[in-house]
Parts: sequence; C-alpha cells; structure tokens
Amino acid sequence: MKKCVVIYNPNSGKKIKQEFLAAYLDILMDYSYEPEVIFSKYKGHITKIVSELRPVDLVITLGGDGTFNEAMNGNFLREERLLLAHIPLGTTNDIGAMFGYGKDVINNLKLLLEGEVRDMDICCVNGKPFVYVAGFGKFMNVPYETSRELKKKLGYLAYLVEGAKEFFNMTKLYELSYTIGDETYHGLYSFLIISNANRIAGINNFYNDVKLDDGKFEVLFCNLSRKQDVLKTLYYLRTSDITKVPGFYFHKTDNLKISFKKPVSSWCVDGEQLEEETKDYEITVKKNVKILLPKKNIDNLFQKKLSSK
Repeated sequence: MKKCVVIYNPNSGKKIKQEFLAAYLDILMDYSYEPEVIFSKYKGHITKIVSELRPVDLVITLGGDGTFNEAMNGNFLREERLLLAHIPLGTTNDIGAMFGYGKDVINNLKLLLEGEVRDMDICCVNGKPFVYVAGFGKFMNVPYETSRELKKKLGYLAYLVEGAKEFFNMTKLYELSYTIGDETYHGLYSFLIISNANRIAGINNFYNDVKLDDGKFEVLFCNLSRKQDVLKTLYYLRTSDITKVPGFYFHKTDNLKISFKKPVSSWCVDGEQLEEETKDYEITVKKNVKILLPKKNIDNLFQKKLSSK
C-alpha cells in the first residue's frame, strides 16, 4: 500500500470540519494509500515537517498559497525530494485556481488523486524556492500585512480593503540595476513581479500562454509612481495585455540579477514576506520538480507530458 502524508494548516483561510478530514482518510484508503494527517502549529512548521519526513509516496498540503510555499521549501532541503500536491483552503488560492480545483474540498481530493504527475519549474530567490510569484514594491506588502482576522472575516475582500489603503500611500521608487542575459538596465522602479503562473492576485490570464515547464519565468518591472498612473495600472491588469502598456518592462528569462542601491526587505513571496534584507538578488529556475495536480488545466499549463502517476 502506498503511503500519503496530509499536512493541514488550521490557521490558513477557512477551517474545514473534522468530518472532512475523516472523509479524506476514507478516500485516500479507497485509492490505495495508507494516510497520515499532521497539523502544522506555527509559521515555518510545514517546512520543518517536509524536510524531516521519512520517504513517502505523496505529500498533500491543505491551506493557502503560503502553505504550499513552506512545503516546497522543505522539499528543497531534502536530498531526495518527495512528490508534492496541494489542495487550496486559503483566501485567494491562486495556485489552486490555476491548477483547476473547485470549491468542494472533498471533490478536490478526488480530482487530485485522479490527476497526473508533471515536472514543473520552480523559481528561487537567492536559492529560496517560490511556487508561483514573488515581487517587491507597491502593493507587495498587502498580502502579508493583511491581518489573519480580517481575511477570515472578509475573505478576498480583505486584500482589496488593504490594497485601497496602500493606494493612497506615497509610492516609493527604488533605484536599481538588473541584468538579463547580456543586457543590464538601470532606473527607478515602483514595483516588480516575477512569476511562473497564469493567475496572480486573483487575476486569471495575467499573461498570455504561460507554461510551467518551459524553463523560463516572466518578469515585469514598473516605473509608474503617480496615483492616476497606478490606478490605470489596476485597470490594465484586468483588461489589456499588460506587457504592452507604457511604463511596464516585460522580460521572459531563466536568470535575473537585481542590484539595489540600498538594501530592501519588502519582498513578497507566494503571499508571505521574504525574511531577507540585502542589496543583491538572483532569481533562477529549477526544472523537473514533480507535482501531482488535477487534469483539468494540464494541457494549458504544460508544454508536454513528461511523466505519469
């Protein structure tokens, strides 16, 4: 019988009823898994759990995007990586929506277990992996500064409330240089988004034709700072090809080096704050990290079938 560990983050997004976990155990056994459930107890606990797990056939995390980020960080600390999967229970659930999950927590497990294993690119900031998005600057503090209590009360609306407050704050410009390939650019920028995803901040199809296994990630710098221009940006994000909007600088690459004039600490990684403050950052991509996910969006997200369950 195959072994599966389910790691549940009870502090992420909506709580699930105790009987849901019991149903999970029954379903996993129906699919020939011997299941074990572990509850995380503090921030960073899931990284520790995954890094120290004995070899098992599958690890499923239940929680928000940050929960899956912790699991991925733990997996990168291992000599032999485990097969990971994630079922969303958070507030925005960008990863879950991108992978093709619905709102039914029980059915999502069945979708997963009937899914496929794919080799996915995972980006790293100074060696620390993130699953789908990282960035700094304007609005990037909103995900990790929005209180857990407000998120539980308002859901996704909580981010909009905090985002509206951030809109009226002064937009800071960061002086930096960045290098992609043989080209180096220098300027003042208000924010940066680095991603390997087609859904960011609740916005579907943020970019066109994103593939999670092409060995590259998407980069978007912005130098807008006036409030009216920032407001236009929010409109363009939902209505236009953001890569062609004046004030935005788009790149697709497998390596990005950034050097700030002064150290910065306002990075957001998969919705959580990156606990590192330095002037120099390098973003790279690791290929062929195995993920189990539902079949629904696979053809749109991946170039080719690389492995099977």
